[in-house]
Amino acid sequence: MFLVGLTGGIASGKSTVLTVLQDLGCAVIDADIIARQVVQPGLLAYQSIVHAFGPEILLENGEINREALGSLIFSQPEKRQLLNSITHPQIQKEMLKQILKHFVLGYRYVILDIPLLFESNKLTRFMKHTVLVYCDPQTQLTRLMRRNGLTQAEAEARIAAQLPLDQKVKLADHIIDNSGNKEATKRQVLKLHSSLEDSLDFLWVRFLAITAVAGISGLTYFLLRQLVS
Repeated sequence: MFLVGLTGGIASGKSTVLTVLQDLGCAVIDADIIARQVVQPGLLAYQSIVHAFGPEILLENGEINREALGSLIFSQPEKRQLLNSITHPQIQKEMLKQILKHFVLGYRYVILDIPLLFESNKLTRFMKHTVLVYCDPQTQLTRLMRRNGLTQAEAEARIAAQLPLDQKVKLADHIIDNSGNKEATKRQVLKLHSSLEDSLDFLWVRFLAITAVAGISGLTYFLLRQLVS
């Protein structure tokens, strides 16, 4: 099994691509979903966030107000870094658990949906392939304004907070151009899925895993024999 990092930009249409991949039965780990799970009340990340940002970022039911917290960190990079330092270790731990589960189930590859894959630049070294969902700048701006009900200035500010898609293109191994209609996007996703399924990269990972397990088992057996004798 190997890892495929999927990323995009705000309103580039990554969710459309994910829907196609999930319909194909691909194993998908969504970093955003995990990010919401690890900050549920009572968990370690939740307690650390409330301690760092105060109870004013909580809803009446005790859950974290994601909009309030998002507004707080949007214009303050130091607070964004603080939040990331709290949540990222917990997110990565949960992602690792899910990766191991899919490995045991025999999947050839696992897709990690990571919105800020290239911005953080910490997980790219673990990816055998990286995939960028791209759309042209004007389409991105129009979609974001329509989807979120933003003014042009507000939408441009949100887009500017991320690494431009044109720069991400240079970093990605595969590009899904989502500037057109859904059928055109689907054809590109099907082609990508076919090439990943046909890849033999997963054999190397399984070989290394089996070799490691065999080595540990052999060492354990040797030590037990020494203790018994």
